[in-house]
Amino acid sequence: MRILVCVKRVPDVGSEVMLTADGQSVDARHVGYTVSNHESSAVELAIRVADATGGSVTLATVGPAESTDQLRHLLGLGCHAATLVEADPTTLGPADVARELAAVVTDHAASGAGYDLVLLGNDAADSGDFQVGIRLAYALGWPVVNGVSTVETADGNVITKNDGPDGEETFSVPLPAVVTVLEGGVEPRYPTLKGRMAAKKVEIETRSLTAQPAGASRVKLVVPPPAPSNVEVLGEGPEAAAAVVDLFEKLGVLR
Repeated sequence: MRILVCVKRVPDVGSEVMLTADGQSVDARHVGYTVSNHESSAVELAIRVADATGGSVTLATVGPAESTDQLRHLLGLGCHAATLVEADPTTLGPADVARELAAVVTDHAASGAGYDLVLLGNDAADSGDFQVGIRLAYALGWPVVNGVSTVETADGNVITKNDGPDGEETFSVPLPAVVTVLEGGVEPRYPTLKGRMAAKKVEIETRSLTAQPAGASRVKLVVPPPAPSNVEVLGEGPEAAAAVVDLFEKLGVLR
């Protein structure tokens, strides 16, 4: 099987997320860059499926030239090829990204290197867009399954599993298909020294945008306020013992 995994260069933020002054993106001035945990899981699933079927994994991203850093890191995990659609990410919206990824899939198919499966992260880690996977599937005319934990293939179908409101859900759709992945279903691997060295030799295909970006039409991003925390002082010293027992009984620890 030939698998395409779409990734995005995003700020490697810690516990506190800072936004730019215009509220349009995450402030990345003082942090590094990475790919999201969703996309790392998608890459791991792609490598497993490719290994099981004797296939290959190609990476694709739409972003700045520096995105080659993230592509080479993922190539070091065992991916085989990569494509960069070079563009200023601040000018792009989900529709723009989906259009460019669809062009990659279509052009590669026209050259005899089509894909059986396209995997993406469930959403963008920096802007929270949940649209690209669905828009890409619509542009290609392929079925799509969102928010899955695991992926397998059999008899011309992709079988996905995820946690639904009533328990585990299983979907089987015909290939070719688009699937978006949530982190947690698999443990992403780390690159080996051999993999890192091999990744340096891979020639990354570079493309330009196929159309003028329409933009995100985003009003602004908002960081939710921290969850309130209330502290109740039960007492001090031995005098607090009775209050602790009462609390344990209230919590059902003691009966």
